[in-house]
Amino acid sequence: MARIMAIDYGKKRTGLAVTDPFKMIASGLTTVATHDLIPYLKKYMQQETVEAIVIGEPKNLDGTTTDATALVTECIRILRKHFPAMEIIKMDERFTSKMAFQSMLDSGLKKKERRNKALVDEISATIILQEYLQFHT
Repeated sequence: MARIMAIDYGKKRTGLAVTDPFKMIASGLTTVATHDLIPYLKKYMQQETVEAIVIGEPKNLDGTTTDATALVTECIRILRKHFPAMEIIKMDERFTSKMAFQSMLDSGLKKKERRNKALVDEISATIILQEYLQFHT
């Protein structure tokens, strides 16, 4: 059975999350340096079957685009070039970083651990994927 992957794309780091093969549970996978994203995905997809990629689309509170929206649009173009058969789904990512930080607080992580931006990116990708699963499966 195939998985669904989520991407929280950033200029420096990109958070990744995947579902279990039954597409019921979203789990953080890792955070990679953005310049290593495509090689990482190619290697991962040689080992696991992924049927779709959900990518966080940055928006302002009023729904307009942000400075980061162009970066995500370019990432989608590159993903389509390298994975032409892959379904790529944009998902509103407003508030995911705040929700990720709150979940770190709620889970009792120490202040030093909460400063780990890579962990925030991975948790953000997991939240994006959880929201997708909640509304689309």
